[in-house]
Amino acid sequence: MRFLVRKAPDRFIESVNNEISSLLNRHLDSYFSQADCWENANNFSMPVEISDKGNEFNIKAELPGVKKENLDIDIEEDYLKINAKKIENKEEKENGYKHSEFNYGEFSRIIQLPKEIDIDKTEAKLENGVLEIIAPKIKKEKDSVKKLIVK
Repeated sequence: MRFLVRKAPDRFIESVNNEISSLLNRHLDSYFSQADCWENANNFSMPVEISDKGNEFNIKAELPGVKKENLDIDIEEDYLKINAKKIENKEEKENGYKHSEFNYGEFSRIIQLPKEIDIDKTEAKLENGVLEIIAPKIKKEKDSVKKLIVK
């Protein structure tokens, strides 16, 4: 025995669209599962970790595949701007076939900084795809307290 399900006309187009999307996604996901370029094609991001070490701030950014000549870092009183370019070429030769891919992009990140950073002593280094910026704090004199007299 067959059962018929009655669908409202306003939900019919939505349900057909969902079924088609689901079907296409299942087939395309299985077809492109081996293609790393689809997953990473426009996935340029810069995860950042900032920690306060007491007398300095330690800022780390993940930049895999970025060379130091492709980095541009600006620091001002209250912000840090990191610009990076990624250029990656892959070439494989096997059994007389040549497979070549390239992946490139530019991305930047602006980080708000506290005004207590000594920008003249701030340093940066890039090692194993991790950018590390050490930003010392400006040493303050002891907070002076002034007694106000009410007149």
